[in-house]
Amino acid sequence: MNGSEQGTGATARPRRADARRNEMTLLEAAAAVFVASGVEAPIRDIAAEAGVGTATIYRHFPTRADLIVAVYRHQVEALAEAGPTLLATGEDPYTVLKRWIDLFVDFVVTKQGLASVLQSDDPCFDPLHSYFLERLVPVCEELLTAAAGAGLIRPGMDAYELMRGVGGLCAGAGRNIRYDARRLVGILVAGLRPTD
Repeated sequence: MNGSEQGTGATARPRRADARRNEMTLLEAAAAVFVASGVEAPIRDIAAEAGVGTATIYRHFPTRADLIVAVYRHQVEALAEAGPTLLATGEDPYTVLKRWIDLFVDFVVTKQGLASVLQSDDPCFDPLHSYFLERLVPVCEELLTAAAGAGLIRPGMDAYELMRGVGGLCAGAGRNIRYDARRLVGILVAGLRPTD
């Protein structure tokens, strides 16, 4: 299976629940290792984090590119599903928006570990940015609409613009301990509140 087929639903038969759980464990372990050590980290480090042998990783993801694409898609899907789930909790929509943006910050920080690879010449990574926008901009729009409808933020906020702003604030962090991207994002989100 190549990277473009993975995660698109193009499977011959449904996988067992334990196989899906194992794959999720591998993806979460890979994401953690990528954040800590970069996407070129040895596969054995990912296997150790997941508590499996390297052969298990290669059975699920034959190439490093397959693994990178799967990690990215897994994180996008988790973030996309979190929006409606948070709205269903009954918390006020502004609190839900703040919680989702906090998850988005986590995603952006993880994605920065993948940035150099995602910007490479490898064509398997080309569709990922469009996939990100297609899945996440509507979720952010839904959260902004709910918060504006409740009178908790100013109406007319643009989801894409907000997400770009958050991404820009996170990009400035790097490993500088004096730069707190999460605090700055909190100030940005607080600025969405009505001024009256």
